Amino acid sequence: MAADRPSIFSPATHTNFFPHWMAGPLGGIWPGMTRNATAQRYLFTGAIVTMYAGYLVALAYVPRLRARWAIAAIVAVHVIFLLAPPLALTDVFNYINYGRMEVVHNLNPYTTIPIAEPHSDPAFQLSNWHELLSPYGPMFTILTFALVPLGVAGSFWAIKTILAATSLATVLIVWKCARLLGRDPVAAIVLVGLNPIVLVWGLGGDHNDFLMVLFITLGFYLLLLGGRAAEHRASRADAFAQRLRAWLWPLSLPDLGAGAAFVAAAAIKASGGILIPVVFAGLLRAPRRLVQVVLGMLAAAIVCGTASVIAFGLHFPDLSTQSWLVTSVSVPNLIGLAIGAGGESEALRTAINVVLVLTVAGCCVLAWRGRGSLFDRTVTASGWASVALLVSLSWLLPWYVLWLLPLAAMSSSRRLRAATIVVGVYLIISWAPASGFLWSAIHFQPEKTTLGRLHQRYVKELLH
Repeated sequence: MAADRPSIFSPATHTNFFPHWMAGPLGGIWPGMTRNATAQRYLFTGAIVTMYAGYLVALAYVPRLRARWAIAAIVAVHVIFLLAPPLALTDVFNYINYGRMEVVHNLNPYTTIPIAEPHSDPAFQLSNWHELLSPYGPMFTILTFALVPLGVAGSFWAIKTILAATSLATVLIVWKCARLLGRDPVAAIVLVGLNPIVLVWGLGGDHNDFLMVLFITLGFYLLLLGGRAAEHRASRADAFAQRLRAWLWPLSLPDLGAGAAFVAAAAIKASGGILIPVVFAGLLRAPRRLVQVVLGMLAAAIVCGTASVIAFGLHFPDLSTQSWLVTSVSVPNLIGLAIGAGGESEALRTAINVVLVLTVAGCCVLAWRGRGSLFDRTVTASGWASVALLVSLSWLLPWYVLWLLPLAAMSSSRRLRAATIVVGVYLIISWAPASGFLWSAIHFQPEKTTLGRLHQRYVKELLH
């Protein structure tokens, strides 16, 4: 449906603008789709609700699923969304435009807003955050630099291919972790690879979160491998356990790689950095492993930092501006409405950030002092820290549930997996296109309060 003609399914399209390169090979397959925008909203909502119901059925009947069929389904839906035009928002063209600003126009995207670039650039015409300095991590932005020679169309399909491959790689790592932990790998990959919110809004929308999550998942996989190697070393080198030299040598490649992977995730998207203190806390009872992970982090930080300085100078992503954006149905805004403030105020935002810090500190204690293996404590505490982050976000977008999925799949906590499912239901209710009709029917109009109008105006100013 999205590939047939301009519609709400693909916001990057509009009347008299839907180039063949954007429609892709699925263009024209369903020419009979309704042109009625209201019907399209109900179709989109009905499809995502039906998919999520099917997802829950698959999770409930995992023991009856054959591995080959689960794998085939995951690969098939990834291919379908790879071939699709851009769905759900237009971030992919903002990625491309920030890259072109530096390479084509010599404009640093961390110091220059897109409105200052030539408006004739084809990426500028497709992007929309024209008053916003780039909020994307330096490693991801450098990747977009490498794609500029492909042109806008080539960059678009290259990003789609990279993200689909990245998502499948994450599913593969989750499978490997489940097998190492002695758990059902089919249950793990179904939880991660068939979530329709991630497929439609994340993979369909071509969002860079897949790259961040890949490195987070890789980091935990390497921690798991490092733990197994440490068990073997412990039996041979107990006499050296108290010596600093034993912490530094021999090097543990899995632990070094884990530390590097966590830093790389944060260098792609800053949200990944919230897990670093939790990982530190989880390793406090294994000092040699902690030192090895820190060494890996330092090495990666030097590499990423050097690359960032070369590319952008001493400038960083603009996270502060984005932190002031508010979606009407985010938890902080709903709390603000519930207490009569008209939405999320500055004081409420500060209070919620304090609660987030305290919650992450609690997750660090859970990773340090909790029951179970080092790996399970750490991955479970990281999952709860991610839940806390999602709940605290003012600018909450549906595909962010991806941050939780691999952690929930690798954890032994059923409560964490249940929380992930509940978060998914909340995001569908919040973001399904037909939800707007429900809000109107119950006279829920958060955007019409004084604060709501202010939030809406701020977004429009950045979109220009």
